[in-house]
Amino acid sequence: MIKIIYGPKGTGKTKQLIDVANVNARDAKGLSVFITDNKRCMYDLHRSVRFIDVADYQVVGEDALCGFVKGVAACNSDHEYIYIDGVARITGKSIDQLGGIFYMLDKVSAENDITIYITCSCEESELPDFVKKYV
Repeated sequence: MIKIIYGPKGTGKTKQLIDVANVNARDAKGLSVFITDNKRCMYDLHRSVRFIDVADYQVVGEDALCGFVKGVAACNSDHEYIYIDGVARITGKSIDQLGGIFYMLDKVSAENDITIYITCSCEESELPDFVKKYV
């Protein structure tokens, strides 16, 4: 299952994602991974949530992020949650150009029984149809 947190820049999407991750960490039976492209929120997460800054691994672009998430899912069959903060920022594309990654994430989520939370910096009216179905 994919869940979307959306809103214009500066409206607290990252904070909301952190709060969701921390609440889920209390009752999670599996592993949780928080993926972003900076270290700003590293110390705001519960210690059981693994923090990954993709900049440390030179992950740039849609294909690289797809491969990275697949690798995270493949490395351990106990993942329960993956949080991706700023998917458009990490890929360097606008949200309407990310149909491929949403298709892939939906497939990874279904095949591995992982709930994936994604932040999108835009208004609800700007969300493409392939994203709206996850709101």
